[in-house]
Parts: sequence; C-alpha cells; structure tokens
Amino acid sequence: MGVVDVRQPLGDDGEQRRERRAWHHDAQALHELAPDLPVLPGPLTEYRQMASFDWKQLRVLLEDPETLRVKMNLWRKLEADPMFAHPKATPSVEEQKRHVAVQLKRFVEINLIPREVHSWGYKNKTKFMMAVNAATASWNKNLSVKFGLGVSLFTNALLSLGTERHLPFYEAVWDNKFLFCLGMTEVGHGSNTKSVRTTATYDPKTQEFIIHTPDFEAAKCWAGNLGKTCTHAMLFAQLYTADSCHGLHAFLVPIRDPETLTPYPGVKVGDIGEKAGLNGIDNGFAMFDHFRIPRENLLNRTGDVTPDGEYESCFQNPEQILGAALENLLAGRVAISQESTHDLCAAVTIAVRYAAVRKQGSPRNSKEELSILEYPLHQWRLFPYVAAACSFKVFMDLFTDQYLEIVEQSYKGAEMKDITSMAAEVHAIVSAMKPLITWTCASALQESREACGGHGYLKSSMLGTMRADHDATVTYEGDNNVLSQQASNWVVRHWSLAKQGNSAALLDASPLGTLNFLLNAEDKLKKRFTGTSKTDVMNAHFVMASYEWLLCWLTKALDNQLQKLKSAGVDRFTARAEVQAFYAKPLALAYGENNVLCYFWEKIQTPGIPSEIKCVLERLLVLYGLWGIQRHFVIFYRGGYATGSQLADLVQEACQTVCNQLKPDIVAIVDAIAHPDAVVKSILGRSDGRIYDHLYDAFMSQQGHMERPAWWREVAAKPQSKL
Repeated sequence: MGVVDVRQPLGDDGEQRRERRAWHHDAQALHELAPDLPVLPGPLTEYRQMASFDWKQLRVLLEDPETLRVKMNLWRKLEADPMFAHPKATPSVEEQKRHVAVQLKRFVEINLIPREVHSWGYKNKTKFMMAVNAATASWNKNLSVKFGLGVSLFTNALLSLGTERHLPFYEAVWDNKFLFCLGMTEVGHGSNTKSVRTTATYDPKTQEFIIHTPDFEAAKCWAGNLGKTCTHAMLFAQLYTADSCHGLHAFLVPIRDPETLTPYPGVKVGDIGEKAGLNGIDNGFAMFDHFRIPRENLLNRTGDVTPDGEYESCFQNPEQILGAALENLLAGRVAISQESTHDLCAAVTIAVRYAAVRKQGSPRNSKEELSILEYPLHQWRLFPYVAAACSFKVFMDLFTDQYLEIVEQSYKGAEMKDITSMAAEVHAIVSAMKPLITWTCASALQESREACGGHGYLKSSMLGTMRADHDATVTYEGDNNVLSQQASNWVVRHWSLAKQGNSAALLDASPLGTLNFLLNAEDKLKKRFTGTSKTDVMNAHFVMASYEWLLCWLTKALDNQLQKLKSAGVDRFTARAEVQAFYAKPLALAYGENNVLCYFWEKIQTPGIPSEIKCVLERLLVLYGLWGIQRHFVIFYRGGYATGSQLADLVQEACQTVCNQLKPDIVAIVDAIAHPDAVVKSILGRSDGRIYDHLYDAFMSQQGHMERPAWWREVAAKPQSKL
C-alpha cells in the first residue's frame, strides 16, 4: 500500500503540480518573528535543553513568515496601546459591551489596517485581513468578532455582492461612520437559510423595498452588533415583485441613526441578553414593520429590480442566487478555522508548559517528584492535540493560499479549467474542515483545563474563558453537523465514478485532488491489515494507506445505504436524514482528517528542511494519524480491514511509543506555535515557566482578597446573651 500524495496544486490550467520551493530562513527573520525566550535558568530550561531542533526554525516553517509578521506587528501595537489592555477583573456585561465598542472605534481610528490595503489584489488583501482577524481574536475574541462582522466581513461581502452604487457604504464603514451587522439567522430558522421568512416586497410606485417581519419566529436574531451599536444591517430576505418570490437576496437596511444610535421608526431592535461567553458582543434581535428602503439598497450583483419592478438575474433559479450569495461567506468559515487553530495552539501551550513544571508523585525511594509530563497518560491526553495544532497550522496556511487564489482568479475572469468543480470542492473542504477544527479545539480546551487540575479552573489560567468564547464557533457561520452533511454529500456523489473506475472523470471532479483516495477504490478495499509489529504502523505509509481504505469504505457504505433506502421507496430527504449519524458524519470527519494529513505530508516534503525538524514533523503526522485511526477502530473492524486484536494492540503501542519519542521535543514544539505571553494571558502558560510565582502574584493582587467582607454581619455568629 503506497502513500498517495493527493494534493493537486492550483495552476492557471489546474493541471500542473505546484513547484516545491526550497525552504529557507534568515537570522533577521528568526529574530523578528521568534523573539528570544527567557534565558535565565528556569523551570522549563531542562526540557528546552532536551530539544533536538531549533524551535525558531520550526516556527517560521509552520506558518508563512509574512503572515506571521503581520500578526506579530499587530500584537506589538495592541500591547503598546492602553485602550487594548486586558481588564484585571471581569466587568459587568454592559461594561464589556461598552469597552469593546470603544476599542473597535479606536481600532479603526489608529489605522492598524493601513488604507493602502484596500487597493491590493483580492488575495493579498484578504490574506492580510485574515491574519489581522486571527491575531485580534487571540488578543480579544470579542473585538475580532465585532470588527469581523461589522467591518471586514461586511466590506468583503459588499464588494462581491454589490456594485459601484454601494461603494459609499464601503467608504463610510472605513471612515467609522457606519457599523454593520449580518442579518441572516432568524428565531425559527438558522441552517436552513433558504426558508427564512423576512420579506422584501418591491413597490414600483415609490421605488422602494418594504422590509417586513411576519411574526416573531421570523425576527432576525443572534446578529453581532445588532443589539446596541450597529447602524445598518446586511439583511437577507425573500425578494418579492408583483406577487412573485425570487428567493433570498441581500439588502442594506438602516437600523439606527448613526449620530444618535436611536432606532428608526418601524424597526424594533434590542439585545438578546447575557450569553455563556463573548459578552462583549451585543448580539441582537430585530423586527421590521413594513419598513421602507430605497431600491438601490438591494445588493444587485446576482440579481436586480428595475425601477418599474422587473426582476433581472444572470441565474435561472432562486437556489443559484442563494448559493452565489452564501459562497461569499466561505471566507468567514475559513477565518473561524484560523481563529480556532490559534485557540488550539494557546490551549496546548498552557497545558504543556504547566505539565512540564508541575511535579506530582515519584517512584519509591526517589527524592525527586516527577513532572506530570513524564506520565504516559498525561502525554496521551495532550500530545495528540499538539500534533493536531501543528497539522492544522500547516493545513490552514497552504489551503488558505489555494482558496484565495481561486477566488482572485475567478474575480479576474481568468480562464480556469473546471471552475465549477473547483468551487464545489473548495466548499466541501471548508464544510469538512470548519467542523473538524472547531470540534477538535473545543475538546482540546476541555482536556487542557482538566490537565491543569484545579489551577486550570482559575479565570487567570484563561482556559475557562477561552472555552466559553470558543464554544460559539461550533454553531455560528454554519452549524457543524449541517456543514458536515454538505461535505459528505459532495464526496458520496462521486462514488459512481470510482465504481466505474473512471479516473479521468474523478480527476476532473476534484481539481484540488482531495478525492484522489477514490482512484482504484475497489482495489484499495481489498487490502487487509497484515502488520505484525509496531514499526509496521508507526510510519506515514501505514497512516495514509489506512485512511485511503477508511474513506473508500465509508463512501461505498454510505452510497449503498442510500441506494438501499431509495429501492425501498424512501424519498431523498428522508434517506439522507437516515444515514447521517453512522455513515455521513464519520465520512465527513475522515475526509477532513485525510486532507490535513495530505497537506501536512506535502509540507514535510519541502526541500531544505533540516533533518532533525523533518523527523519531528513526521512523528507529529504519525501521531495525528494514529490518533484518528484509533477513533475509527469500529469501522476498520466492521469493514473487515482487520480481524482479531492485532491492529488495535499495535496502534495503541505505537501511540505510546511516538508520545515518548516526542517528549524531549514537546516543550520546544509548543514554543514554536506559542503566541507571546501578552497574547496568551495565562498565569500557567507564560514562557518563563514560573507558574508558582505568577500564582502568588494573582492571589495577592485580588482587590480586598484579605479583607473582612462588607457583608460579614449577615453570616457571622450572633453574640450570645450573658443572661
């Protein structure tokens, strides 16, 4: 079973393989992008001295240096400005919203994003903005969400959905005159966007659209910035002309007077209340009572209405229009995946540094307690998440470049082979990766919190705050379970080509190569596990080949189930619902995991990587792959890939061995993916490793921490009468 490199790099003709450029670095870049860590002997020194490689070189290998430079520069500017200082105590919900709103105004005023960015090409501009968003999210997720929804995501969507007549809105946003929200979700409809019920009915007499909310279930809700601060909404509503519905379209709808923030008559708007996290964001609801807006406020790149009420569109049906509109929101899902990768890196940074310093237990007759990092159980709890963090960083770096290049070429009108297939594949990749990355990050945050014991429950550890704030990502910008359905639908659609052995058609359907595992699928399904030692499974060859079998089996099994239900007379909708839990969702997750492995494998093949770093990267790939195989054991046995206990025994043994091999390097690996201390903000995860000094400072800096409480009389024992 050979390792299949499934990456098909982007080229003008979609066929040429990407030229692999040799990796290189220079000393100045290392100094700028990887500032020196504390040099005095400290609690982490012993583990850092064990490392087999230079952590700085790994840092600039895992992420594009230019992107890293943007982030580092932004973090330095935020750290230097008192407006962006982190509060020492948790403010009230109202104060959190006020402070983040003021920070956003300051963020735009001081030109952290230079004006010339807006004249750059789509790819460079969007890549820069995504880097700013990810860095801002690591500093303050509330600020990044508020900025992302109200400024960057809005302006990106405006340029792609609107036309020249909407440019004044673009300028007003960057001049701090307007703040937008995205009005898609309704009380009664979220993921099923085509069924939202807000209406926009055209009145040819006044050349206006009448925006109306038929009932509370159709109220727009959860929109960030809508609760208290936005002046306008990019509102998605069903467009009607002369009693005909033309499907979902986007409109620019005024919400509040920009000078007074007073809602306009006909708009009932408010805040939805305190949430589990992200309370600096004023998520809101809005209802419209026959509220009128100018005809020109329709974003008309995909469809328009003439002054006399004739509807015009370059698409043939409403679903195509909806698809074109929502495709522009893919950038938001890519950005969320980037943010979550950052959160994952921060979580393992805290947990691994803490584990290296925290000592507990020792062998009999030993005078020294062991660091909990030495325990195999603790390694198994944390190291796979470190492998995931490194793998996701590489995937997001390479895939984001591909994605932005595709969009830029399409905007330029360049002739690209199979542009429709490419767009469908990109949508499938994003629909698999956003769930995989955000779910993995959520699990890592919980495991990291537990791995830090009681200290991890302190707010100053940051793990609880990160966990609460991250939690929203699994449902916003596309519910993870719904997105995974879209990914599995795309994959299984191509099983018939695999069954026919039509390799040419498969390659055409998957210009980026993420379906290459289906090439010669029937032959791959005949493979059986024959390993006899842990070395047989502790390599990339085994991992990649096993994932190919897994994906082929899951795709075939899903198709068989769908065909079986169809033969029984079950309608398509019901059939797809029946197969989601045990066929479609596992396929989507395995597809995402395989994409990560393949992109990571491609990165490892980059010429010029120092051998010691390449060795560490291969171990990380193997650990991530074995971790996934272990989670899919049921399918491997169910499908006949293995019988008996040999596969499970060897994989488990290999996992423990790879963890032990990575142990001397794990602190250096974390150093390579760690954010600066001012960004991580955790007393347990600082680069000097002095967790007990920082705990002491945290305990002693609490206001009134050693004073008698003002309410002591309410709980103190009552004086006893002497009578």
